Amino acid sequence: MRSDGTAMRLHPLSESGAQRIEHWFDHPEVQSRLGDRLWIHRQLRLVGEPPAAAFRGATVLRTYGWIGLDRAGTPVAFVCGDVYDRWVRYHGEGPEGPLLSQADPRTSMGLAYLVDPGRWRHGHGRSVLRAVLAHPDTDDVRTFFCGIDADNHASRHCAASADFTLTDPEPDHEGMLYYRHTRPS
Repeated sequence: MRSDGTAMRLHPLSESGAQRIEHWFDHPEVQSRLGDRLWIHRQLRLVGEPPAAAFRGATVLRTYGWIGLDRAGTPVAFVCGDVYDRWVRYHGEGPEGPLLSQADPRTSMGLAYLVDPGRWRHGHGRSVLRAVLAHPDTDDVRTFFCGIDADNHASRHCAASADFTLTDPEPDHEGMLYYRHTRPS
């Protein structure tokens, strides 16, 4: 059964929530992309801390983490991200500081997401991304970005199916492709 996007509810990440989904990080594919169980607990800590002053050329305004719940209240996805004062494409560090391009001066959000490996290919990734786009905490965000490993075809397809578009067919210096969703003005 495929998710239709309307049934996904976002629940703020908590310690008990992190414990409920940490076993997802035992899957070899998840470990190769994100890391082990420590990754979700690191995200929980970041959500609870004041935002960093700057990250890769943009100012972090706030950080979110949500667990996506299906109609039955079962965790099926996780999504997190930082809201920035702007978006810039980061190309590493140079002698003068960060090397940046493709500046977008609007409030932006960089997203990372994960679907329960036992529920892949059921539309939950698309649904959780659409739920973030509709969430009231992101009303001020104008552009959303997902950085996806170039060889992660399933995640690339997921972002495209949630109305994100590829910004550049060439991966960045870390092998990432960026998908963007822009809200109408």
